[in-house]
Amino acid sequence: MSIVIHHNPDCGTSRNVLALIRAGGTEPVVIPYLDTGWTRPQLLALFAAAGLTPREALRTTKSPAESLGLLDPSVSNDALIDAMIAHPVLVNRPIVCSPKGVRLCRPSETVLDLLDALPPGPLCKEDGTLLIDEQGTRIA
Repeated sequence: MSIVIHHNPDCGTSRNVLALIRAGGTEPVVIPYLDTGWTRPQLLALFAAAGLTPREALRTTKSPAESLGLLDPSVSNDALIDAMIAHPVLVNRPIVCSPKGVRLCRPSETVLDLLDALPPGPLCKEDGTLLIDEQGTRIA
């Protein structure tokens, strides 16, 4: 099984996660979910594998969640899934699938737990935050 990343190229966290996977020596399958969209079975399977509820996976900032009334706690999981299918940007990202599990990789260094080996250091995020030092030790 290869690594799969549900990726938004406009998202810094998603770009950092993709760079970390590649730095670890793996070319992942990149799914541009804003273009491909989601299906109900796909979201249900991803959320179950990651141990997330639809509410936990809902992107509440820089998304239409508030304007669609989805922040109200009384909105059902089914309604959230329907909204995520209609508006793919509502799913928080990136979601990474690997042989070691499925995770919503926020913060981006969460992906390191899904890799077979740490990438060589030093390695920083786009913002300059050091993740792995020169000795290959994980900082974050």
